[in-house]
Amino acid sequence: MKNKLEEIRAKSLAAIEEALDPGALDAVRVQYLGKKGSLSAVLKQLGSVSPEERPAMGQLANEVRAKIEAALNERGKALQDALLERKLREETLDVTIPGKSVETGAKHPLQIVWDECVDIFVGMGFQVAEGPEVELSTYDFDKLNIPEGHTVREWTDTFYITEDEKVHLRCQTSPVQVRVMEQQKPPIRIISPGRVYRKDEIDATHSPMFHQLEGLVVDKGITMGDLKGCLDVMLKRLYGPETVTRFRPHHFPFTEPSCEVDIQCFECHGAGCRVCKGEGWIELLGAGMVHPKVLSGCGIDPDEYSGFAFGVGLERLVMRRFSISDLRLLFDNDVRFLRQFS
Repeated sequence: MKNKLEEIRAKSLAAIEEALDPGALDAVRVQYLGKKGSLSAVLKQLGSVSPEERPAMGQLANEVRAKIEAALNERGKALQDALLERKLREETLDVTIPGKSVETGAKHPLQIVWDECVDIFVGMGFQVAEGPEVELSTYDFDKLNIPEGHTVREWTDTFYITEDEKVHLRCQTSPVQVRVMEQQKPPIRIISPGRVYRKDEIDATHSPMFHQLEGLVVDKGITMGDLKGCLDVMLKRLYGPETVTRFRPHHFPFTEPSCEVDIQCFECHGAGCRVCKGEGWIELLGAGMVHPKVLSGCGIDPDEYSGFAFGVGLERLVMRRFSISDLRLLFDNDVRFLRQFS
């Protein structure tokens, strides 16, 4: 038994020295000191040793156990110290190295004006409504009093998805108004901002894809005065309290009467200059009272209810707000231009 204990001591100490990580060291501990370990197996045989040799063998077994435990503790501490040293070395931060500059993003000018418009109208009790960008011609034209063959339908024709020209990319956000009127009873107060598509050529003031903000109010006793007051508030909130607006007659199939809304040129204040092309006024948006045919087509009695609607290109609002002369700048993603709005 003495030889067996000496053999366990020699092998265990050698295994402890060879352990390279805490996991391997713990495996050595279990192998020699565990309940089913080598030392425990030898201790179970003490009963077969003669009474004269038993005290000496027990003392030797305790010395071997103490030696192994001391070696395990010492090796464990050494491994932990080595692990900490390696971690500190790998995670060392040289505070003398210049830091990396972090560029912060900013809202796109379109998003700035979009959010401001939403805030203005939500503050006046409007709700934001959304609809599909791939639309049925029934909603984009027919229900807006624009039948097939109508001249307005021809110049606003857009990109068709189906051969029968029944499904296409919407050319305005007005279909959202129709869908809301079909699903909701008056009173209705909504705005519908979103992307729209037309077959326009790309130039300084046109794009085949742009953004539109439309509004709709339907209730009892709504008049043209309500429309003028609403738009006047919006434009003064966007461009300042000194903004002067002008309403002049126009024609839209889905409103009657209809009007165009201009603002006085911010450069010359009505005198005429290159910005307003000598007119003194800058055309901004179209509006009017919702046509009775549109109301009745959506299940609303035009004899009981009336309403107004308006639509404006968001790009046009942005260009006037930030004095941008070319619409293409809003879509070029040139960071030199966009940094101005951070």
